[in-house]
Amino acid sequence: MTLQIVKRRSRGFICVNAHPDGCRRNVERWVAGVKGKMSGAENAPKSVLVIGASTGYGLASRIAAAWGYGAKTLGVFFERPPEGDKVATAGHYNTVALHSMAKRDGLFAASINGDAFSDEIKRATAETIRKQMAPIDLVIYSLASPKRTDPRTSKTHSSVLKPVGQAYTNRTIELDSEKVVSVTLEPATDIEVADTVAVMGGDDWRLWMEMLLEEKLLAPGARTLAYSYIGPKITWPIYRDGTIGQAKKDLERAAKDLDAELANQLGGHAWVSVNKAVVTQASAAIPVVPLYLSLLPMVMKKKNLEEGVLEQMRRLFTDFLCTGSAPKLDEARRLRLDDREMRADVQEEVAALWPRITTENLREVSDFAGFQREFRGLFGFEVDGVDYDQPAETDLNW
Repeated sequence: MTLQIVKRRSRGFICVNAHPDGCRRNVERWVAGVKGKMSGAENAPKSVLVIGASTGYGLASRIAAAWGYGAKTLGVFFERPPEGDKVATAGHYNTVALHSMAKRDGLFAASINGDAFSDEIKRATAETIRKQMAPIDLVIYSLASPKRTDPRTSKTHSSVLKPVGQAYTNRTIELDSEKVVSVTLEPATDIEVADTVAVMGGDDWRLWMEMLLEEKLLAPGARTLAYSYIGPKITWPIYRDGTIGQAKKDLERAAKDLDAELANQLGGHAWVSVNKAVVTQASAAIPVVPLYLSLLPMVMKKKNLEEGVLEQMRRLFTDFLCTGSAPKLDEARRLRLDDREMRADVQEEVAALWPRITTENLREVSDFAGFQREFRGLFGFEVDGVDYDQPAETDLNW
């Protein structure tokens, strides 16, 4: 046993450690949030692979499938385990909690920790499915990584958060100093755009699905989803029209190709699901987005429209995937879970508040405190019901 008092440590605004009890409480809350609250069980997936399954939308998808419908789940992710008195990452502790609760509730759960971009992890995943699971009927691709080594070329690509074509200036929150500042981002080079597409586009999703098809590990009618984001025009220069946006457009091209392939071979489908903006480790690092995420939830709560990660995934399954009919798609064949965020009245109110925010009134006009609490909660800190003055067992594994 390795009992120790774990206090939040930060480098800049990023938490560099995690609290196992806080992570467990988060997972317990999500499990309770889907039990008995999901409809469409007769059309639900029975065997689910989630690539990028340890945090955020990937973790919530796994919990929704398992505790909402009793599905067998296999999660793939890259997390650091504990070592001596050094704590593990939040995703590791999330997975420990998930496995503990799955065992308690008689659910099958398997996890593979390693580089999901590699051939080695793809092979290990195939073996686990073949030996321990039925053919997969739902594949969720929810991978977020700053780098990718292409197994075919051994070249490592790094993604960047930059506009394309011209510099972009807007306001953001400098999270270290908690100041509202103006930020200017220089445009990406062609190489940086290509590298970002290589990391965050649809290439690896294609490789995963091609492997599963070749190994005959997909069930008839199998479906696959990749998660994406579009957002309001105020963020488009850095997001939808920036390097990330170019990668997301490639993701949509991959969805079209994979949909045709799955339909031809298995009567299946591939879609991109455009989800709502939420606080994640990745989103907090994108300039402009922290200010947007300090305003959006506040506006949506007033209109009784706010959804967290779990509520979004609950709606994805009950309103789109498990209705017994084809899901409603937009003109580009995307599922739109961001429909409430993108309502005109919501965006108009956010836009009206945007120029009013200053360093002095940040906490008064926006819910920056809520943004901070949500971000720290990702690492198991500031979670209700956890006594952070008590020692916690940190040497935990599934």
